[in-house]
Amino acid sequence: MSRKSKKEKVIKETIDQEAVDTQEISVEDKLHEELKQEKEKFLRLFAEFENYKKRTSKERIELFKTASQDVMLSLLPILDDFERALNHIEDDKEAEDLRKGVLLIYQKLLSTLEQKGLTTVKVETGDVFNADDHEAITQIPAPKDDLKGKVIDVVEKGYKLGDKVIRFPKVVIGQ
Repeated sequence: MSRKSKKEKVIKETIDQEAVDTQEISVEDKLHEELKQEKEKFLRLFAEFENYKKRTSKERIELFKTASQDVMLSLLPILDDFERALNHIEDDKEAEDLRKGVLLIYQKLLSTLEQKGLTTVKVETGDVFNADDHEAITQIPAPKDDLKGKVIDVVEKGYKLGDKVIRFPKVVIGQ
């Protein structure tokens, strides 16, 4: 073989080897890129799953907190009736034993409901009326100028179950 053909053969082999090397590098780069994409997909999917777990756990806790809301709402008129009865019985001195018995039952019912998460919304005469926190039944002329736009009387108490208001306090406001 001539020197020229040996040289050409070596050059050709070198070119072929470089082509194989570049091909191997490009395949390797492709694999790295695909691996990177798969890792990103996995991380996104994992983050979505974690968010799903947090959201469902939060919803479950909220459901347990407010699961008894219907029962509580149906018991609120009974609490109101007890309060009316206690107010009426206080005037009658002859019914002292009856008043004590009704008061005992009322306190027991109230404490049981409080253990289940029921709390009273505090509203007092003279508080500023806020449509987000109160339900206005009516407006009457304010007995004093400083009671204009403020709560004059609380007709019905409001209640919360956990952090959620299940019945807004019904109030009379000054005009």
